[in-house]
Amino acid sequence: MEQIFINLAVADVNKSMDFYTQLGFKNNPQFSDEQGKCMVWSEHIFVMLLSHDKFKTFTEKPLADTKKQIAGLFSLSVASLDRVNEIVDKGLKAGGIEPTPMKDYGFMQQRNIEDHDGHTWEIFYMDMSKLPNA
Repeated sequence: MEQIFINLAVADVNKSMDFYTQLGFKNNPQFSDEQGKCMVWSEHIFVMLLSHDKFKTFTEKPLADTKKQIAGLFSLSVASLDRVNEIVDKGLKAGGIEPTPMKDYGFMQQRNIEDHDGHTWEIFYMDMSKLPNA
């Protein structure tokens, strides 16, 4: 089975877990401890929220300051524009920020939400029936 694990360095593991729970992720306690939380988006997509100390055990490079610099964009496709709005609005209530206004490409609508550490998520809905014939 193919799966994706996204590892994120976070300043406060429990605060980050609360934020991601508000977005709709579920915690898997089997792969969680005080230094890291495994957050499940779907059967194949997981986000590992790792303390800075634990994250540093996987790399020799210095950690990026993701509040000042972008280290990656993570995108999640959802089933409707209403779901896009629901997720981002919950993220805003949980202390996240929306760095840019919603983008509407006709066939795709996208909103961005940043977590407490500045990690940026693009939440989008794509209607393939509206995809331009290019």
